[in-house]
Amino acid sequence: MGTRPWQRHYDYNVPTTIRYPRLTAYEILNIPASNFPDKAATNFFGTEITFYELRNQVLRFANALSALGVKKGDRIGIHLPTCPQYIISYYAAIAIGAIAVNLNPMYTTTELKALALNTGITTLITIDTVLPNIRPLCKDIEIKRVIVTCLKDYIAGSKISTAAELELEERWYHFSSLLESSSNPKLPRVQILPEDPALIQFTGGTTGLPKGAVLTHANIVAATMQVSLWSNPLLILTPPEKRYVLGILPYFHVYGTIVAQSWAIFNCATQILVPRFEIDELMELLSNFKRITFMPAVPTMINAILNHQRADSLELSKKLGFMNSGGGPMPVELIEQARDMGIFFSEGWGMSESTSLGIGSPVMGQKKAGSIGIPFPDMDVRIVDLQDGVTEKPPGEPGELIIKGPVIMKEFWNDPEETAKNIKNGWLYTGDIAIWDEDDYISIVDRKKDMIIAGGYNVYPREIDEVLFQHPKIMDAVAVGISDKYRGETIKAFVVLKKGQVAGEDEIISYCKEKLAAYKTPKYIEFRKELPASTVGKVLRKKLRDEEAAKIK
Repeated sequence: MGTRPWQRHYDYNVPTTIRYPRLTAYEILNIPASNFPDKAATNFFGTEITFYELRNQVLRFANALSALGVKKGDRIGIHLPTCPQYIISYYAAIAIGAIAVNLNPMYTTTELKALALNTGITTLITIDTVLPNIRPLCKDIEIKRVIVTCLKDYIAGSKISTAAELELEERWYHFSSLLESSSNPKLPRVQILPEDPALIQFTGGTTGLPKGAVLTHANIVAATMQVSLWSNPLLILTPPEKRYVLGILPYFHVYGTIVAQSWAIFNCATQILVPRFEIDELMELLSNFKRITFMPAVPTMINAILNHQRADSLELSKKLGFMNSGGGPMPVELIEQARDMGIFFSEGWGMSESTSLGIGSPVMGQKKAGSIGIPFPDMDVRIVDLQDGVTEKPPGEPGELIIKGPVIMKEFWNDPEETAKNIKNGWLYTGDIAIWDEDDYISIVDRKKDMIIAGGYNVYPREIDEVLFQHPKIMDAVAVGISDKYRGETIKAFVVLKKGQVAGEDEIISYCKEKLAAYKTPKYIEFRKELPASTVGKVLRKKLRDEEAAKIK
């Protein structure tokens, strides 16, 4: 691909290229199970499972699925929060060549129906608390095998549930009973190639039905190794016996699947599993651990943790070794706060279509406020003209970010038209508007779809968000374009104030006027108690835009 000038910024022991082993994504589990069999693989409300036990349960569950008739290429819906059962189900599915389909447990029956029909899932692994959504789903469409678990079944001291207690339908299966009845711990003999699909991850999707990004075993192995070697500068200083990962990301999202789960498995780290993000519960949990090696999270989570009233007393700057931020831009204020605390962090950019990776700031090296960093090893990036999609833009000029490399998905499931639209000659067209700077660092200016055109000017709401974040009274903020008779669009900001603070619309607008050109200054401010966020913690700019659009219909 010619030169990759950004590699001059790589940390001292991050490779410029990686020799990826031809492994299946399941086989990564053998690394900790063989090297640290007695080390805790998971810690779930204080209950631990060793790596040896985890592999044993994965293989027994894989054989149980095979015995139920699951075959290579079948789609298995994994409809679980972050818990040991998720890890067991995911690795068991891919060990037999089936395709894991990540499903958000908070989806409604209607949402699940659309995704189940789209992927043709034949097996669904779910949890007792969402059965009110699953029962009507199974009346509407046929799912051959439904397997149900209960979170407390993996917490020591709790009585394990039964199919009768959960009032399961006659032909449904109970997770723990199924596992108990399978005694075969040998790897099923299924030929799986690195190019075979392993995971379908639905993209957030800005319109209509989310699209299913098909990620192969090779994609997952490459992503696991890329993110692991990117963290090399710090990781090598912590012996594997002492490595802990805080699993607060939802594992049903590819960011959690790769950057928390796969990273932990490959690096022999214990995963502290948190099925739901509740800040006070989390701070209490953190008090039980001396040190957390790695904490991947989204900015809203990092914001809540670093600004919690117990942050000082828990000595977070001593407890947290390394943070990774993704899933949305990390405000400059938050970056400076982490830096002031002496916590190492890397901000990254990725998509479901790129196995959650692609670009990141060096862990030790130079970080630039507002920049997502530089491309990972083996990744190529171009910034091209928004209209023709080909002409490369010089530094400082915005264009569409396109990316190529071993973590780019195979295709969109069952959607050749969208695949052809988004992948051209191996390049993934991301829909993100970005610029290079003179040091080959990349900044996302905005999403193509988020760009506001006010009075003929292109306005990138990210820039307004950053200014709002600097206001001492503001905790959270997001700017959106709303319809305007004269300017086409004008700008409205939604603001959450810090606890105990009071501010008026005029104060916020005046503050923005000092820092932004007139055409970028919000015309309206709406104060909210909280902003709508996705299950992964991303602020839903589109939801707010839609709410505003509905008002004028």
